[in-house]
Amino acid sequence: MPQIMPIKDLKNTSYISEACHKADEPIFITKNGYGDMVIMSMELYEATQKKLAIYSDIELSEHQIIEGKTKNAKDSLSALRDRYGL
Repeated sequence: MPQIMPIKDLKNTSYISEACHKADEPIFITKNGYGDMVIMSMELYEATQKKLAIYSDIELSEHQIIEGKTKNAKDSLSALRDRYGL
């Protein structure tokens, strides 16, 4: 379940840091009862960025398949073997 904290809790930096490292998801910060910010540990941020990069690559691949920008795997491997003498 997402963790939600008011912005005034950001004053206690040690608590926030600990909460970020214990949480497996971002912490949502509210201001005057409305969503304002999202914070997370560096580890979670880096993992999220890796996932986004993978999703982006998958989306690009799907577009290339739709556009017919594909190659036969056997032909490609054969060309690589010939090129590098394998």
